[in-house]
Amino acid sequence: MTQTAATGSGRKVTIKDVARLAGVSPSAVTIAVHDKPGVSSKTKERILQAARELGWSPNQAAQSLSGRALHTVGLAIARPARMLGLEPFYMEFISGIESVLGRHSCSLLLRLVEPEAEVEVHREWWQGNRVNGSILVDLRVDDPRIPALSSIGLPAVVVGHPSLAGPFTSVWTDDAAAVVEAVRYLAALGHRRIARVSGPAELGHSAIRTTAFTDIARELGLQARTVVADFSADQGSKACRTLLLSAERPTAIVFDNDLMAVTALGVASEFGLSVPADLSLLAWDDSQLCQLTRPTLSAMQHDVFSFGADVTETLFDVMMHRELTSHAAQVPSLVPRGSTAPPPRTTTPN
Repeated sequence: MTQTAATGSGRKVTIKDVARLAGVSPSAVTIAVHDKPGVSSKTKERILQAARELGWSPNQAAQSLSGRALHTVGLAIARPARMLGLEPFYMEFISGIESVLGRHSCSLLLRLVEPEAEVEVHREWWQGNRVNGSILVDLRVDDPRIPALSSIGLPAVVVGHPSLAGPFTSVWTDDAAAVVEAVRYLAALGHRRIARVSGPAELGHSAIRTTAFTDIARELGLQARTVVADFSADQGSKACRTLLLSAERPTAIVFDNDLMAVTALGVASEFGLSVPADLSLLAWDDSQLCQLTRPTLSAMQHDVFSFGADVTETLFDVMMHRELTSHAAQVPSLVPRGSTAPPPRTTTPN
């Protein structure tokens, strides 16, 4: 089937033309071309034959159902441009998005914004017919994007827990479960004083991780502390120094992204500490950075590329008005490497 089909009059073939030729409803065409249950095999074959005769493809179903050609997906990220280039998570996430958009002959409209400008950016995109839908990331607690964008009918998928998503469909990772696994692992190694360097406290996933970290540490009888940073190397280094200068220095630190964990290796060296003999470090996301350091970094691993692809496939379902529900992606799993070990027998704070 070709990507551009036309009737004898020169106009583009629509899903209604296929339905008319096959003697079925447009919804039956959608069911058949996407191989969903609901029509008989005989009817399905008749529909597919009609589509072949008219030179019509499933991508054109999206155009007919939405009332506008499916051409662009929007993604606004509230991060500085220089920092985004160093952030492994978003590079992998965007790659996953693009892997799906390429199959649909769609483009990504990416904008780096200040948080307070993001609602207006999405509104302008949608009302100006520049996008068919958007991916919403870095959801905050009581995020103002949710009521503002749902009120204008923007098709969107939230990357975050359903508790943050309001009426939007969401795809998320189980951050709480991953935090529990990380802390239990460090406790099993013998660590009793642990810390965490988090992303911005107002982010929804930061709040979920902080609550889980505090709760599991209390359950296991551990001393635990969270220091807030912004995912950058500079802030990660500063947070790590703060922890290592404390009166009761932790013997293990969990970081909310890879970049901050990598910089912590240098900070540990400044303090004359050996990783992992004196200090254990545990990263998040497990990009290639974790395997290029010496020692290699233990990490909570999840497939960010596949996560981006999953989010984008879900957005296409939303834009095409298919029935769907929010769902969790793969839970991050622990990958022990060279940066974690039992704590030293005696620890002497600086």
